[in-house]
Amino acid sequence: MNKKQLLAMQKRNKARLATLRGQIERNEVRAEDLEAVEEEVSELAEEAQAIADALANIGDGGEADPETDPEADPEADPETDPEADPEEDPEADPDQRSAIPTEKRDKIMSRIGIGLSTRGAKSTKTKEKEIRSAFANFVAGKITESEARSLGIETGNGSVTVPEVIASEVISYAQEENLLRKYGSVHKTKGDVKYPVLVKKADANVNKKERAAGNPIPETTIEFDEILLSPSEFDALATVTQKLLNMSGAPVETIVIDELKKAYVRKETNYMFNGDDVGNENPGALAKKSVKYYETTPVDITAAGYSQKLYSQLVKLKGQPVTEVLKKSMWIVNRAALTVLEDMTDTTGRPLLHQDATDGVGYKLLGHKLDFTDAADGEDATTPVFYFGDFKAFHIQDVIGGMQLQKLLETYASTNRVGFKIYNLLDGQLVYSPFEPAVYRYEVGATAPVGG
Repeated sequence: MNKKQLLAMQKRNKARLATLRGQIERNEVRAEDLEAVEEEVSELAEEAQAIADALANIGDGGEADPETDPEADPEADPETDPEADPEEDPEADPDQRSAIPTEKRDKIMSRIGIGLSTRGAKSTKTKEKEIRSAFANFVAGKITESEARSLGIETGNGSVTVPEVIASEVISYAQEENLLRKYGSVHKTKGDVKYPVLVKKADANVNKKERAAGNPIPETTIEFDEILLSPSEFDALATVTQKLLNMSGAPVETIVIDELKKAYVRKETNYMFNGDDVGNENPGALAKKSVKYYETTPVDITAAGYSQKLYSQLVKLKGQPVTEVLKKSMWIVNRAALTVLEDMTDTTGRPLLHQDATDGVGYKLLGHKLDFTDAADGEDATTPVFYFGDFKAFHIQDVIGGMQLQKLLETYASTNRVGFKIYNLLDGQLVYSPFEPAVYRYEVGATAPVGG
């Protein structure tokens, strides 16, 4: 339905509401007709909201312009509204006028007032599109700070708070690219969160005889240690050329936000998998906290017959977790490991890695689903790396409203680029009990340290 049709419907709707209001004010509605009038007013008010919302979503404010549409003016001039005569009819029956309860009358009049003053509410999709565009245009320098604030963008101190709709988009992208977000445990918080970790198991008691006064149940204790997820401030940097931003027709919001997503995810993924950024090390990163598994028999993937030797090591690696962890375990490997697996067979000649699209992952290895990522690489990307365990034990803390962005105009002006520095408060750690290691790491060819 186009704008012209919607405005015509809005005009008729408000005219009818104004008519009903006038009739009630003049006590022209009989008591027996009150229920029908009340029902009609409710329907008209709902219709008024639907029309206003539709107009808002096609760019109209949700109300007709009284200068060009006098019939839509709920405060129509009584001299031009034949049904809005404020004078009482001298022959009207006073008993009939008082037949409508004041409470009922006020309720209907209030509902009519709401219908006549209805303003359109833009759909969530429309609002998000406008916020997304305003944010990108601001960081690209196409609108001023005051214009950005008027569009709902929070700015100050040279930075801009990334709107929730865009922060969610960045995180959604991260969930696909960062497998620890995909398979780990994510917690949205406003502060630090402590996770209890079992450090001493409880002992059960067995007693064939009945308990007596002198034979009480021995006390058992369960001790816990607390791991504190402490959000770290880290940043990622993206640059876009001025030429690209100034090209007419170029989708600024897509260019800017896509670059931000890529830069942020690279930084976040490395923080969680390796945690080796200088000055921002993460002791709970997957590569550091996972338990190292070393070969019982050396494996050389360049030598003939390596397949069965590697297969044997993978079987032994799978046997490392305790039963409770094993039942929830999966594999995360790097691309080098995936390439080797795709060329391997078990002792019966069947491919070791087989497709299993039932759960959307695509592969299964030794009965457990498998996913791969370049983030799992070690120092040498050509060396196969295998992680096996329960990745739900990797806890990620997102601080709500912690993502901010700063424009860097002068820094890159000499090369005609614009820089975008994105900040976020986040922590991600592998958390497990010493009695139940959650994830094991096997790098083919790695040897145990001397004395280890």
